[in-house]
Amino acid sequence: MAVLAAPVAAVRLAVRRALDQVGSAPIPDPPAATDPVPGTRRARVLVACSGGADSLALAAAAVFVGPRQGVDVGLVTVDHGLQAGSARRARAVADWAGRAGFAPVEVATVEVAGRPGGPEAAARDARYEALVSAAHRHRAGTVLLGHTRDDQAETVLLALARGAGPRGLAGMPAVRVLDGIALCRPLLDVTRAQTRAACAALDLTPWDDPHNTDPSYARARVRSDLLPALVEALGPGVVGNLARTAALVAADTAALDALAADHLAAAR
Repeated sequence: MAVLAAPVAAVRLAVRRALDQVGSAPIPDPPAATDPVPGTRRARVLVACSGGADSLALAAAAVFVGPRQGVDVGLVTVDHGLQAGSARRARAVADWAGRAGFAPVEVATVEVAGRPGGPEAAARDARYEALVSAAHRHRAGTVLLGHTRDDQAETVLLALARGAGPRGLAGMPAVRVLDGIALCRPLLDVTRAQTRAACAALDLTPWDDPHNTDPSYARARVRSDLLPALVEALGPGVVGNLARTAALVAADTAALDALAADHLAAAR
């Protein structure tokens, strides 16, 4: 019997735990005469996959774990149209997903130009709108996103640079509900090195987005320069500790919100 590579096991475990925690109940369908037995439709999640190592490893884990938990797994890849050949790359991701057993599979083409904010924020907003729209269209209650522990550490550093308060330092939430759809990040305790190793173990070839190393983007500078310098100066635990700080601040913020809500309800 083949031995399962440790990085593959780590990503699959993270996905299984996430599906257990957020639940994977589908968005209720409107009543229809074609529904043979109400409530018998299987749950569905969608994976947001750019073709990069993080989302590719996530997608491979989800299509393995989901059916074993009674969950149908689809995939959406977003074409932002910001680079030459982006449509071709999105189509390649979709073709792989079709062969790998995802259903449904969709390429969502978005328009980034003209949106408020910087280019990173505009692309992110367009992407989330497309993902939420796809989830509603395909009756999926959850979208899985491939952000890792390294992404969380970068987010905390960027928040510190902006002078952000607790909500900024809390980083990216493990689950965020947007327009009724749960945006879930299963890999916040998984490292970028693990996702790359998982892809290698599964013989998957990820795409390296040149924007991730473009120094005109603040996150790219944090990734290529600042975080490695901190690791060199303070040790390899920096990345995990920054991500842990986000988790602790998020828990404190949630507790304060709950106390405030209780006091407001009592006052009313």
